[in-house]
Amino acid sequence: MIIETATMDTPAGPLTLIADNDAVIAAGFTPDATPLRARLSLRHRAVDVVDRRELGAITAAVEAYFAGDVRAIDRLPVGQPGGPFVTEAWQALRDIPAGSTLTYTQLAGRAGRPAAVRAAGSACARNLIAPIVPCHRALRSDGSLGGYYWGLPVKRWLLAHEARHAA
Repeated sequence: MIIETATMDTPAGPLTLIADNDAVIAAGFTPDATPLRARLSLRHRAVDVVDRRELGAITAAVEAYFAGDVRAIDRLPVGQPGGPFVTEAWQALRDIPAGSTLTYTQLAGRAGRPAAVRAAGSACARNLIAPIVPCHRALRSDGSLGGYYWGLPVKRWLLAHEARHAA
């Protein structure tokens, strides 16, 4: 097994993508794959990584997203390990339309465990595929941003970009 990685310049900063075949298994606002690889499953950390200039349809969708087609990344296949609740939370995040947000409380409810608000926050923190699994769309109950693994300036930029282009 070989996984591929590519880094692209975006208005929010360098975005590194890691793919296994045609599925994105990690993505984040970092200039290289090192911090992403450290968070991969043991199975994926043990394989060779091939650096590419681009990743075909994955790169094309991400470029379209940053050019204003904020729904372009919705169709990308993803794969990351997680238990039933975390997997449901990640899917609930992908179901949030670009330009919209929800609270961690709402995310917990959509993932099937309304009382598991902290677990919903943890699902966002464990997400390896930003912004494709859009944890940046989850906010605190008071409407404030909360945290974001790649920094609040990136989260603000992504939310503003989506709000501008979602209409």
